[in-house]
Amino acid sequence: MADTPSSPVESSECETGRTAVERALSLIALFHEEQPAFTDFLLGVQEVAASAVPEPYAGLLAHHSHMTVTMERFHGGPVNLRVVAERGGPADPAEHLYAREILLANGDGKIVQYGIVRIDLSPLPSESRDAILRKGEPLGRILIASGVHRDVQAVELVQLTPGPAFASLLEAAGPTYGRVAEIQLNGRPAVELLEVVPSFAG
Repeated sequence: MADTPSSPVESSECETGRTAVERALSLIALFHEEQPAFTDFLLGVQEVAASAVPEPYAGLLAHHSHMTVTMERFHGGPVNLRVVAERGGPADPAEHLYAREILLANGDGKIVQYGIVRIDLSPLPSESRDAILRKGEPLGRILIASGVHRDVQAVELVQLTPGPAFASLLEAAGPTYGRVAEIQLNGRPAVELLEVVPSFAG
């Protein structure tokens, strides 16, 4: 897969049978399922067409490239990974399933992206699996280096209203935008993603 900008996406392209909102909520629930913690984290989410999303959010989200590449290009340098929480991985070797909640920060330490990823590690070579579990580099950078064929697809955009806990993680208040996406590795669905850009107004 080439990590070059592609044509903007619109809503309702997902072929999984789930809406963008359902996909986003299923990933958020991995780490914020219990009430009242869930409502403290997220006050609202709705699907939105790419054509209705303002810049710079549309340019950052409405594409079929890795977000790591997009964020580093936009911010003019490498982004650094912070893992907030994780599930699976070495504790579930039979299924090779791993999920984590993350933040990406720029060189000044400013949070530039929030994300949740759920990945089947089995299509990846062992060195790539180990690199992911070491939690030292963003996922996109590792997948690009792996040599595995990658296809970012089923991209849909959402508008989110963070609750207090989410706003604290983002270090920004107010509604913002994100995307759900899937990545096929060597032709098989392997990665589910929720990727959120903090509000530029916050």
